[in-house]
Amino acid sequence: MKVRLFEIFTSLEGEGILYGTKTLFVRLAGCPFTCFYCDTKESLPMDSGQEYEIKDACSLIEKNLVDKTYKVNFTGGDPLVQAEAVSEMAKFIQSKKIPTYLESSCFDSKKFAKVLPFIDYVKIELKTKDSDFVDPKHYSTLIENALECLKQSIAAKKPTYIKIVVSSKTELDTFSDLVDKIFKTVSARDLKGFIIQPTYGVAEPTLQKLLSFYDATFSHYSEVRVVPQLHKLIGAP
Repeated sequence: MKVRLFEIFTSLEGEGILYGTKTLFVRLAGCPFTCFYCDTKESLPMDSGQEYEIKDACSLIEKNLVDKTYKVNFTGGDPLVQAEAVSEMAKFIQSKKIPTYLESSCFDSKKFAKVLPFIDYVKIELKTKDSDFVDPKHYSTLIENALECLKQSIAAKKPTYIKIVVSSKTELDTFSDLVDKIFKTVSARDLKGFIIQPTYGVAEPTLQKLLSFYDATFSHYSEVRVVPQLHKLIGAP
């Protein structure tokens, strides 16, 4: 088995409920989607980065692990594109007694099910229609997959949280519809967090918009947070 990696580096986690933790990022190459706000477009092509045998990728990860690393974050691209390889690398990391963390749009529930046993923390990023994630014809199918992944993660008792990126293009009604679908799928008590993340440097939403998104979520989940990308603010990768 081989895997195509774009980069491996240590930094501070800049997003979500574990922001600020010292993290080894394993960025996989390849993503089939086209979110307009993507800040790692160079990693989207499947032929980006470099190809490794799995054993060599695991050795590279071990070589890059530094003291007091809190977790290893599989990111992309979208890690589910190379789900089998992620499973093998995550299994290796768990053998080192280091927590594993997956961030994905969770576009394929079957691939997600293969990875899930080897992941300790799950961030599911649900996309709004305005994100240019995918064409309208396929949007509902991909959201259905993401919600199925959410159910799987909760059933497996993994610490799971939601992230939704919002921009000046995001409409309150479509955001609210997505939030309603989430809480018809899982109970608020099952989530470890709900993060509303404003875009950075492109189509940034106003404070008023952010407050409206917060309010729409608060009625379902009172622990909702609006959290910008910490790493961008401090100039970290």
